[in-house]
Amino acid sequence: MRKRRILVVDDQPMICDAVKMMLDVDGHEVKAAFSGEEALATLQREEFDLVITDYEMPNMKGDELAAAIKARSPAQPVLMITAYAEMLQALPNALSDIDFILSKPFRLENLREVVAKATSAEPRDQAQAG
Repeated sequence: MRKRRILVVDDQPMICDAVKMMLDVDGHEVKAAFSGEEALATLQREEFDLVITDYEMPNMKGDELAAAIKARSPAQPVLMITAYAEMLQALPNALSDIDFILSKPFRLENLREVVAKATSAEPRDQAQAG
C-alpha cells in the first residue's frame, strides 16, 4: 500500500489516536482534527488523499462536514466511520457526500481495505521539505 496523507476527524482524541496508530502501521502520514471547523481550516492549508470523519460530533456532524468539503473540493474522498451506519443508510440523502462508510467497531483489515479503495488514484503531489 502506498503512503497517503490522511486527515482524521473525531471529537474524541482517543479515537483519533487509535485510527492514527492503525494508519501509521502502513506508513501513512496522518493528521488529526477534533472538530469539523478545525478540519475545514486544516483543509484550507493542506491537501489530503483522504478525509476520515466520525458522524456524531458537536456543532458539525460528519455528514455536514462532508458536504462542506465537497462544496470546496468535489473530488476529495471522504470516509465516514460511525456506529450509525445502518440508520444513516436508511435516510434519503444522508450520505450523499460520503464516498465510503465503515461501521464501528471495525478491524484494521477493514480500514486498510477502505483506505486502499478510497485512495486508489496516484497520491497527490507533495512538496518535499528540505
